[in-house]
Amino acid sequence: MSDTGAAAAIDAAGGAETPAAPPAVTVAGIFWVFLYIGATSFGGALPYLRTHLVSRQRWLDDPTFVQLLSISQSLPGLNTTNMAVLVGDRLRGTWGAAVALLGMCLPSMLIMTEVAVLYGRHGERPLVTALLHGVAAAAVGLILATTVQLGRKSLQGVGDMVFVALAVVAVHRFKVSIPLVLLGVGALGVWWYRPRRGAQGAADS
Repeated sequence: MSDTGAAAAIDAAGGAETPAAPPAVTVAGIFWVFLYIGATSFGGALPYLRTHLVSRQRWLDDPTFVQLLSISQSLPGLNTTNMAVLVGDRLRGTWGAAVALLGMCLPSMLIMTEVAVLYGRHGERPLVTALLHGVAAAAVGLILATTVQLGRKSLQGVGDMVFVALAVVAVHRFKVSIPLVLLGVGALGVWWYRPRRGAQGAADS
């Protein structure tokens, strides 16, 4: 059954559950995709995560990616490893989460061990310092590009823009912790997007 047919069957049954992962998504496939992301995500993994999971593999859409990213940011640990666990679990349960985490962390563990040794020996050289400054700037650009792409597809109306502004001001101006900001803005979102009685009555009629 195609993805469209599965979605239609769920709609016809009146269910609201998310469709199961396509049969083509195997545990081995999850491992290799996250291994590739972990090995090639130089300068920041979030842009690579979106490119592979949303644009290439089509395992997630942008709204779902943003939802999982919000959850990963509200939990302890690195966003990228949290995302790997959440996505792997969504696709193939516990085994999917385990292999996604392994694939994501294995390349960086091996590479960073070698880089740490090299940096300890050559980190003070001017050429190395200049290289690191350039890579840092490029990483910021990658994150900004991903933010713009997600914002175009996820932000709707003035309310969302207000929530963005509140989050930025709370974190950068008042130094509020990210979990508290997410909880606070989330609570405002529940209130803002709550079903209105007038709209509900019009829909029922």
